[in-house]
Amino acid sequence: MFSRTARFYDAIYSFKDYAQEAERVHEWIEGHRSSPGSSLLDVGCGTGKHLAELSQWYQVEGLDLDGVLLDAAREKLPEVAFHQASMVDFELGKTFDAVTCLFSSIGYLSGRDEMRRAIATMAKHLAPGGVLLVEPWLYPTSFQPGHLSMLTVDEPDLKICRMAYAAQDGEVSLLEFEYLIGSPEGIVREREQHRLFMFSQQDYEEALTAVGLRVDYDPLGPTHRGLFIGIRD
Repeated sequence: MFSRTARFYDAIYSFKDYAQEAERVHEWIEGHRSSPGSSLLDVGCGTGKHLAELSQWYQVEGLDLDGVLLDAAREKLPEVAFHQASMVDFELGKTFDAVTCLFSSIGYLSGRDEMRRAIATMAKHLAPGGVLLVEPWLYPTSFQPGHLSMLTVDEPDLKICRMAYAAQDGEVSLLEFEYLIGSPEGIVREREQHRLFMFSQQDYEEALTAVGLRVDYDPLGPTHRGLFIGIRD
């Protein structure tokens, strides 16, 4: 997924205000949970930028399938436990007061079956009174095929231009990324295709209620994509 560009991940997404997003996540958690502890697992944690902020309130752990991104997270947060596993079927042998799945990571699953299994797996790791926060990928009604965008990084020793083109294959959104990356070692081009399944709001709500969670929904969420909050009563 990010195999060729993982080392540039934090630079590419430097526009994100992780501190502000974490503050909002903290507010959602505290506004919905009744568990007495302070443990948090971030599923699809990437390079650990959200965890770095959330660690001021919680005892945090992270989980991701991408080992290169986890290496960056471990370097950033050497005191934090990180787990390399799929969100679909991981087993950590313990529960958490909060489980988060942010930045639309759940969209990388192949379809509804995997999404339901992932929700069930995350819910299984919730303590009584705990909360599960899931930030969705774009809904089918809001996706715009043909959309073209550009992102740039302009640092003294790193220049990046990333062009992105959005296409659609049924219920799957296809994001075609082409990178031009300049560093003291030279200039290279990289290409990636990201496939993200476009679940509906009903898909998420049904998956959460199916595992016994009470559902709340914030239509904006951390990045204006919405946020599902599953509460373990």
